[in-house]
Amino acid sequence: MLNMIPLDEHTLISGQIQPGDLSQIAKAGVRLVVNNRPDGEALMGQPRTAEVEEAARVHGVAFLDLPFTMNTLTPDHVAQFTTAIAGTEGRVLAYCRSGSRSSLLWAAAKVAAGADVDDVLAQAQDAGIDLSQARALVDSLGKAAATS
Repeated sequence: MLNMIPLDEHTLISGQIQPGDLSQIAKAGVRLVVNNRPDGEALMGQPRTAEVEEAARVHGVAFLDLPFTMNTLTPDHVAQFTTAIAGTEGRVLAYCRSGSRSSLLWAAAKVAAGADVDDVLAQAQDAGIDLSQARALVDSLGKAAATS
């Protein structure tokens, strides 16, 4: 069973999803799925992005392909995610291999939208996600995205 972790009232994260998970995702009120995992990152167990996107379409869920690694994450990724969240009625599910990258992106997007970084980190901690080691990165990416 897919484990979707709510970070706030609007945004959930998860590890890798499969095309067959889209029924459950749609039933959970998700209206946008955001892929943060580059194709080919794993040799096994990772469906191609196009397969997940097609399953999302079949279930009436919008899809945004926004892959990155920790070495390629930019303020532009944060700005695109911030815009996507703001423009979606209903819930947003962001996924990567484990959910870690997606939670970092969410935190930076919250900062970009004007939230205090310490409040965002506390909110993540309440959801069971410890981003304290990434505080400086979250803050700098969020602030850079807000000005781009």
